[in-house]
Amino acid sequence: MAKTVFITGGASGIGFGIAEFLGQQGHRILIVDINEQAAIDACETLSAQNISCRPVVLDVTDSVSIAKLTTTLHDETIDILINNAGIQHVAKIEDFPPEKWQLLINIMLVAPAMLTQAFLPGMRERNFGRIINVGSIHSVVASPYKSAYVAAKHGLLGFAKTIALETGEHDITINTLCPAYVKTPLVEAQIAKQAIENGISEEDVVNKIMLEPMPKKAFIEISELAQTANFLISSGAKNITGQTLILDGGWTAR
Repeated sequence: MAKTVFITGGASGIGFGIAEFLGQQGHRILIVDINEQAAIDACETLSAQNISCRPVVLDVTDSVSIAKLTTTLHDETIDILINNAGIQHVAKIEDFPPEKWQLLINIMLVAPAMLTQAFLPGMRERNFGRIINVGSIHSVVASPYKSAYVAAKHGLLGFAKTIALETGEHDITINTLCPAYVKTPLVEAQIAKQAIENGISEEDVVNKIMLEPMPKKAFIEISELAQTANFLISSGAKNITGQTLILDGGWTAR
């Protein structure tokens, strides 16, 4: 049965890849992004594939706008929430701007909690809901110069476990996808910044930092995340909740 998917940061990268794949399975997609034109363009791309899509402009750090979503989207039934929006800032803790640190936490930890708070009552009422957090390998390990990102992504795991306990009596699940590096514009920017921070070439950042811990020595593909998300929203995954799904090419097997 077709469901309605609300995906933040859905206009590009991992978010768009997941949105496109789920749309191809027949689900209705709400592309949520702070950039209105990007959301519109993404929806036009999906609509050209006969995917039912709606652009939604939202600053996920605006708790007032989030609280009003059920009114703003009164004609939509949100079955699946995918918390994907994220940014990165690479710096030593001594050089990390406090306002930037707070922004990363607000986007990647506070916003998923507030969006869950907004949509969970409807999910309980309908006795169905799927919440997927897009975490990171940095939900389970750490890297230097990424203190805010690592803290936010670690926090998602504790949040998911707590909500899993709070929703056990309903057909509602919450899980966190934790991929190693995915070749997205966000990661491309990290490569350049890490090269500067470490005083090495961008090629060395890829081979000696990003892929070095992975036995498979390959970036994770967006299609892998999309297909995993598709499984998590299926009835076959109804008893998978509060879990951390790690797609890391063997990184954490060491």
